[in-house]
Amino acid sequence: MANTTSAKKATRKIARRTAVNKARRSRVRSFIRKVEEAIASGDQAVAAAALKAAQPELMRAATKGVLHANTASRKVSRLAQRVKSLSA
Repeated sequence: MANTTSAKKATRKIARRTAVNKARRSRVRSFIRKVEEAIASGDQAVAAAALKAAQPELMRAATKGVLHANTASRKVSRLAQRVKSLSA
């Protein structure tokens, strides 16, 4: 348990940041799930629209430090590849 005033403040700050990051991560996962579901349904138009909505969300998470930049890019790339393959 934190004893000093600064350590107590640090734990409060960490708790706030954790809550924000958790919300962001959850939001990103929801957007990814929507793309996954659209891909599963086989509708390319819906999948493309879902991907277009998910991409900025993933990049925002990377900017905010919730995800690593390369992780976000990889996820976008793989989803885009799968959406593109629906047309073939």
